[in-house]
Amino acid sequence: MSTTTPTAPISCLLIANRGEIARRIIRTAHRMGIATVAVYSDADAQALHVQEAGSAVALGGMLSADSYLRIDKLLAAAKAAGADAVHPGYGFLSENADFAQAVIDAGLTWVGPPPSAIRALGNKAAAKQLALARNVPCLPGYQGADQSNEGLAAEAEKVGYPLMVKATAGGGGRGMRLVTDASALQAALDSARSEALSSFGSGDLLLERALLNPRHVEVQVFADAHGDCIHLGERDCSVQRRHQKLIEESPSPAVNADLRERMGACAVALAQAAGYVGAGTVEFLVEAASPPAGAAEPASPGRRRGTPPGGSVLHEVKSGAAQFFLMEMNTRLQVEHPVTEAVTGLDLVEWQLRIAQGESLPLRQEEITFSGHAIEVRLCAEDENFSPHAGRVQHFMEPAHARFDHALQAAGEVTPFYDSMLGKLIVRGATRAQAIDRLIAALAGTQVLGLPTNRAFLAACLAHPVFRAGQALIPFLAEHGDGIRKTLQHGQTQVLLPAAVGMYFQGSGGAALALPCPFGKALRVVHGEQVLAITVTETGAGGLEVSSGTQQHAVVCVRGSDGRMRVTVDGLSHTVQACQVTGGRWHVQVGETEVWLRDASFEPAAGLTPGNQSMELRAPFNGKVIAVQVSAGESVRRGDTLLVIESMKLEHAVCATRDAVVAVVAVAPGQQTAPGQVLLRFEA
Repeated sequence: MSTTTPTAPISCLLIANRGEIARRIIRTAHRMGIATVAVYSDADAQALHVQEAGSAVALGGMLSADSYLRIDKLLAAAKAAGADAVHPGYGFLSENADFAQAVIDAGLTWVGPPPSAIRALGNKAAAKQLALARNVPCLPGYQGADQSNEGLAAEAEKVGYPLMVKATAGGGGRGMRLVTDASALQAALDSARSEALSSFGSGDLLLERALLNPRHVEVQVFADAHGDCIHLGERDCSVQRRHQKLIEESPSPAVNADLRERMGACAVALAQAAGYVGAGTVEFLVEAASPPAGAAEPASPGRRRGTPPGGSVLHEVKSGAAQFFLMEMNTRLQVEHPVTEAVTGLDLVEWQLRIAQGESLPLRQEEITFSGHAIEVRLCAEDENFSPHAGRVQHFMEPAHARFDHALQAAGEVTPFYDSMLGKLIVRGATRAQAIDRLIAALAGTQVLGLPTNRAFLAACLAHPVFRAGQALIPFLAEHGDGIRKTLQHGQTQVLLPAAVGMYFQGSGGAALALPCPFGKALRVVHGEQVLAITVTETGAGGLEVSSGTQQHAVVCVRGSDGRMRVTVDGLSHTVQACQVTGGRWHVQVGETEVWLRDASFEPAAGLTPGNQSMELRAPFNGKVIAVQVSAGESVRRGDTLLVIESMKLEHAVCATRDAVVAVVAVAPGQQTAPGQVLLRFEA
């Protein structure tokens, strides 16, 4: 089987992916004069990447297992379209050595590392052994052949607690569980193995000593087929939920020139040991005893091309210097590659394509420079509790002054079949503080209405004093998430009146407000457990008198040319965008704040008062039931796991919110669920 890197230029590129990364690759390929071929599942027939590629081939099926994960279909598509190269993007088959080899065996150019390097580094256990042989620091753990629960339990005692259970294959936080004591190990092994099998087709696990307060810092590397390898600096990815990144930045606020040089040396050494070619990312956990002096200084110049910076001794640690340990190497382009592009001024996809054509690295290590500070946030279809949601985008507006890599369009459907990420907003500033402020402003200028997103949550994270100070570690959201949610809830309460008026104005089409009407209209709006009862009297020319309890408010509503409303309440002006989702439910954005409302004006007032606790458990989102862990007649305690639902490639435990007795189990394993569907009923 040949694995030789071809030297012929690429003329037609098939992109074996979807969504924003497919659009990102298309953009660079077209700029380079390379024709592009998109592939799509039945769920993606109207997607933007299909519209923007030069041609497109249908794969069929709704699920990724029937489309984007089918090697035979992808190769057939490449042949049918006349493609001579394949770019896998990230996710799906991007780190699948069998796919890479199949592409090469078909006589096509593979835009990625050799299959041998993917095998050596894609398996976390094998990568760790390779790293140890090159003196790359690793945490103590177990990555052996005995995969029985009994054998892993015995090894866990040797490793010590707390520890991490990790899938040896894949990435993205799937198949990863933190275990703080032996009593929780069995459940963690079973859950991690199940998720790993579902995501990667392999249930093999490893154990690793856990660091409870580290940073997640990764190094971008690039290697060509001529033996040269360099790094492009680091990215800090410490703000995460479910072991998946939400905010990434470069440079890291905790990395100085010395640490950058040591980590870069280790990353380059590991890549070269595996015979790496192309773009890759080496991920580390970093523990700093104290904030380093001179943080975020540029890397030291003057290193010879192809030589690991720092020489052959890769991790001499100065007294008091930060410690770092290898996590894994991702053998693909990363989701967060735009922050590296922002601070280096380079196009990493162009580098990938040039190296795949057999060209040498465009720059030497000493020619890599860094300018300013860049931050990226991942906009996801999920609520503030990180539960994923599918649905239709009713209204969409991009920010004016930010790079926004996305695949969103108004009236587009966000399906439950793929990842919850909708897109990425990236900004660069001269300083970190400026980048933070610009990104918060960009999030405020972004509008995605029709389904829950984490837009407001991301802005609150960026504004948090711990993040602003550069002190956000991996436990940041575990420690501060509840406080951020309370801040968001308070903000929602503050804008209920302009949100309700905006809903009223949008619902009437604005026409009824042109002329005065002496009769007040009663409006009842439900927000969570709050009920806002107001009386609206139209005074003409967009003017309203709004009474709420004993308070009277003077309100003026004006629709702008862009469709947004200006709602002025007692002299204070708000920018409001409202859209009706289903029935009486409304999604309203007031400035930076989002509110979900239900118009209950025609419902009996008595039914709106909070009564007894709910006697039903309903599905919080679209998904598939993986496991039902209770049966009718069983007593459960608050916090007990009742069911496990898989949605957007992740497993979610649905827990009891109170002590109860199960009366009816309304679903079974393998069954699809929709938001609001009854899962369980409880006895009175």
